[in-house]
Amino acid sequence: MTRIFVKAKPNAKENKVIPPPLKLMPDAEDWYTVSVKERPAEGKANQAITKLIAEHFKVPHSQVRLISGATSKRKVFEIKN
Repeated sequence: MTRIFVKAKPNAKENKVIPPPLKLMPDAEDWYTVSVKERPAEGKANQAITKLIAEHFKVPHSQVRLISGATSKRKVFEIKN
């Protein structure tokens, strides 16, 4: 399983995933920036972020799980390989 750290940007103009900058020595907490058009109400933005992450990593939606930060802009997701 892989954990990724996400900075969420709801109410964006477009849906997109921006990976962290490439480094020679990757840190454990490199943050992805995920922008979604959905509003942060009733979990809709979290669902949209989960779907985008699944598409970005080419895994089924069911393999991506939000493990912390449900009401925060900083979130941690787990991806099952």
